[in-house]
Amino acid sequence: MNISKAEQRTLHALAQGGAILVEKDERGKIVFANCVTREGWFLADCTLGVFARLKKRGFIASAKSAPYRITYEGRAVVRPQLDNR
Repeated sequence: MNISKAEQRTLHALAQGGAILVEKDERGKIVFANCVTREGWFLADCTLGVFARLKKRGFIASAKSAPYRITYEGRAVVRPQLDNR
């Protein structure tokens, strides 16, 4: 499956234990998404558009109001990189 570089970087950070934190407005609509790595750094490639595409394809999900994490489908799509553990 073809995914962009920004989506690939975001999925890779999530596969290593990161999470996506979202901010919602008063109506409950998501207005901002931050990808946080397991070390606590913010990923600049994770924009609201990247977040929406990953969520639409089912590569990320949130359960019980927790931060968004990678799903099984997302792990199957992410390509391995040298710093995988």
